[in-house]
Amino acid sequence: MTLPVALSIAGSDSGAGAGIQADMKTFAALGVYGLTVITAITAQNTVGVRAVQEVDAGVVTAQLDAVAEDFSIGALKTGMLSSAAIIESVAAGIKRHRLRPLVVDPVMIAKSGDRLLREDAVEALRRRLLPLAHVVTPNIPEAEVLSRRSIRTRNDRVAAARAIMDLGAPSVVIKGGHSEDDPVVDLLVDRQGVHEYRAARIVTTNTHGTGCTFSAAIAAGLATGLDVAQAVAQARDYVSRALASAPGLGHGHGPLNHFPAVQLAHARN
Repeated sequence: MTLPVALSIAGSDSGAGAGIQADMKTFAALGVYGLTVITAITAQNTVGVRAVQEVDAGVVTAQLDAVAEDFSIGALKTGMLSSAAIIESVAAGIKRHRLRPLVVDPVMIAKSGDRLLREDAVEALRRRLLPLAHVVTPNIPEAEVLSRRSIRTRNDRVAAARAIMDLGAPSVVIKGGHSEDDPVVDLLVDRQGVHEYRAARIVTTNTHGTGCTFSAAIAAGLATGLDVAQAVAQARDYVSRALASAPGLGHGHGPLNHFPAVQLAHARN
């Protein structure tokens, strides 16, 4: 049996709740072997980001070439890309190696409020990366930036998703966590229409890395052969279980439990 392989192109989180670390845990939990291309090193914990060091764009290219030339990559995702130069390098590498399907998590702001994507890099993200995406997974504030629209209602979210699709992506999931709705409703908009994924709102401060985890879970599903709708459904269920069993670590926005099944097994023993 061949183990499915997925690639994460993202930043490193020293607190290990988000970024590359969250992606690797998610891939492992869903039975996928994870590869990495690290775009930035952050000094952060559950309270905030203390420092960011971008990786040289040439080193990003070298990492991407190294893994793409040696592994059969079933799906990939991007997270924190930080700068226009890194976005250009990543987009060029994805095209050069014909990597697909691509899940783009347009990471802009950390849970603590710290900026993770330079303002001048947003246009590079829209112009260079979104046309390569199979799925884009913005939260509501990110969707407003990408679509250049205000979002207040469900219809606004659908319109924003279609505006993002006009940039080249065939499907967009606008997550509902930033709304006050209960249940939370994630909307998948694609060429077939609008699909709703509902989940009970879990009242918790342990939400660090939720977006990274969700997009990584979609990539893992695609790598194992699920279609987009199935991968989103699996990701929604996985994130709900990871939130519900969060370990309560740190003094700020704590991490999820990326191995909820393991915790349940421990509880039974």
